[in-house]
Amino acid sequence: MHYSVQPRGQSREKPGQSPRPTLLSPWRRRCQWGTTLLLLLIPWFHINGNSLVRIDIPDLTLFFFGQTLRIEELYLVLLFSLALTFGFLLITMLLGRVWCGWLCPQTTLTDLAEWFTARLGLSGKKQSDKKGVTQKVILQLFYLLLAFLVSANLLWYFIEPLNFFSILVSGKLHYATWICLVVVTLVIYLDLALLRRLMCKDFCPYGRFQTVLADESTLTLHLPPDELERCIKCGSCIRVCPMEIDIRRGYQVECINCGRCLDACRQVMAKRNQPGLISYTFGTSGKGAKELINLRTLLLSIGMLTLIVILLFAAYQRPTASLKISISHFVASRTLKDGNRATFFNAWVNNRSDTKANYHIKARQADNGSPLPLKGQISQLELEAGENLRIDFVLVTAVPESKLEIEFILLDQSDTELAIAEAYIH
Repeated sequence: MHYSVQPRGQSREKPGQSPRPTLLSPWRRRCQWGTTLLLLLIPWFHINGNSLVRIDIPDLTLFFFGQTLRIEELYLVLLFSLALTFGFLLITMLLGRVWCGWLCPQTTLTDLAEWFTARLGLSGKKQSDKKGVTQKVILQLFYLLLAFLVSANLLWYFIEPLNFFSILVSGKLHYATWICLVVVTLVIYLDLALLRRLMCKDFCPYGRFQTVLADESTLTLHLPPDELERCIKCGSCIRVCPMEIDIRRGYQVECINCGRCLDACRQVMAKRNQPGLISYTFGTSGKGAKELINLRTLLLSIGMLTLIVILLFAAYQRPTASLKISISHFVASRTLKDGNRATFFNAWVNNRSDTKANYHIKARQADNGSPLPLKGQISQLELEAGENLRIDFVLVTAVPESKLEIEFILLDQSDTELAIAEAYIH
């Protein structure tokens, strides 16, 4: 068969030279390294003195790209998580298991483990390993170090990295953190030492879940039946497949869309001045990107966009400060010599803005708006961006004949009301 046009998937070469195929593996490695570096570096960056992304469990606070979310604002996290879930489902429906082959940390760790195994001259199969004990010990230490790094990286999203290493070296790491560090390290180590690709083939639920979402429009590696006549049965696509499947047998759930078979086929066929047989296609009927227009894709897209709009609206309407009030548990109230009653309150003021701010607190009766006197730490409350401050003060009132509803108002320097908290006294 003669080809007079530039073969698909190949770059131009000078006359007399074999065509050089365009390979996807360099792009896949860039995606893997980019994702890995992103996960490793995010906890090290700071905005307004706080981590880019971190969950502070003791203070029940989430730091997220310059925003400080207290526990009462976690509905925003729920909305974000739902939007992310819809987006992930949509991507899975459109791109299949591209996540597994190009971005998944499990695949990246396994590729790294296999690369290091090859560098040591070990095949990874015990029956054919002829190297000494030293190389095998080095390999296991590498697995353990890699597992520790993954476990530590997970904890950096809860403890600032520098603080983590400081308390780790000093031995002051909380016992629960120690347990998490050891357990996750052990799980990752066993995964690298024993499972690796088996995790993707037999244990990972995502591969099975993806088959539910896949339809005729899903992107997949495909070897069209009409191309089989050009197959020279070299077996290259099978040898390079990390999941050990034969793409010539059609779509298989174990395929992770990594594109290794595509590259191998292109390299072999380039020597025959022919394009590769394997390609990424949306569906298998040859309609191309038109396959993406269907009811399921439309519904998921609408759902995701709706959640994003709700999230943006909720974030825009989010107040710049909050005030929480509670009657003191130690001394609730006391009768003064003049017959008035002093009620003791605890308050928590949270600056949700991204700049330093100054606040003060006032009180009034809820029914008629009459101002009420406060004594204590109620003015010149200077808080850094995201800071949460506890204060104590006393409300002095006449002894009420019935339950009295009080409104506490948090104001900024221009006397703008930012938040209102209610309390009742008897």
